[in-house]
Amino acid sequence: MAEEAGMFIVHQTIGSVLCCKCGVSMQPNAANMCVKCLRSEVDITEGLKKHVILLHCLECDTYLDPPSTRIRAQLESRELLAFCLKKLKLKSTGVNLVNAEFIWTEPHSKRIKLRVRVQKEVLHGAILEQTYVVEYVQQDQMCDACTRVQANPDQWVAAVQLRQHVAHRRTFFYLEQLILKHDAAARAIRITQMDHGIDFFFANRSHGVKFVEFVGKVAPVRSRNDKQLVSHDTKSNSYNYKHTFSVEISPICREDLVCLPPRAAISLGNLGPLVICTKVTNSIALLDPLTLRHCFLDADQFWRTPFKSLLTSRQLVEYIVFDVDFVSPEVSIGGSRYALADATVARMSDFGKNDTMFNIKTHLGHILKPW
Repeated sequence: MAEEAGMFIVHQTIGSVLCCKCGVSMQPNAANMCVKCLRSEVDITEGLKKHVILLHCLECDTYLDPPSTRIRAQLESRELLAFCLKKLKLKSTGVNLVNAEFIWTEPHSKRIKLRVRVQKEVLHGAILEQTYVVEYVQQDQMCDACTRVQANPDQWVAAVQLRQHVAHRRTFFYLEQLILKHDAAARAIRITQMDHGIDFFFANRSHGVKFVEFVGKVAPVRSRNDKQLVSHDTKSNSYNYKHTFSVEISPICREDLVCLPPRAAISLGNLGPLVICTKVTNSIALLDPLTLRHCFLDADQFWRTPFKSLLTSRQLVEYIVFDVDFVSPEVSIGGSRYALADATVARMSDFGKNDTMFNIKTHLGHILKPW
């Protein structure tokens, strides 16, 4: 506004002074010294830790956070960075953390290096930033749990016997992926493959109970537990038991054809009785392919009246589609799309040998394309 009015404006400028040490022109600060001279006079990293020892367990890949906490962290991860910075205790030294990053080292060198930038108020209120390197040395020391396991591998307290009594065990393989994804068996001291399943051994009963609860949340299972007396101290009246948990997974897997027992069909509102299993979680999703009615069968309902599948996905037969006539529009059920249709099909194995054709009703009308 003042320029448009033709008024004279005095532009503000920042004055400069000479450094009291080297005489270099610089912007004034509280210490009247340039950055180089200020760093030569004051070292804000003095007294800070530059060499730290980390106790690392090779068996379970954890670090000791005194007095007894174990921390699991991968190399150059955020968890390991936070753990390393915690060991420096910068807050108690009066400096402020500005930035920290890893410096690459050989994985087998047992060394972890951090480049740390800190900030601190120095002479007469001047603020100085400085970067320094911290070296962490990994010392191998087994934790108490791994020490007990190495001393006696059979020293387990709880065993979980996970079983599924079917030929293909698709639900079992899906459950294995969930166990790996959520690291549910991290506290297992030993894992053994058995017929129709896997045995998990734990050093504590609570770890076995927690694992059984996890399996029950992601799959339709039934379980029972037993205990066996190992030792008894009559003076202190203490008992040592070995606990065994038997967990059986439902034999129904995804894409299985099922014939519901009359009792189960009535409890589900006269569904079926021929239904298809579309999904298996902690409940079983069933779909009537002739009406597109669907329901969910939880673990309690299934084990009250258990049943087996008539056919599995391994027994599918390839057909050729000649004609498709939609009966109802496409609908979405449980995140999947279905459409009722009448179709004319023939077995691929009969193609060129005979003229046998079938008129069927299918729930896959939205997928089938005439040949």
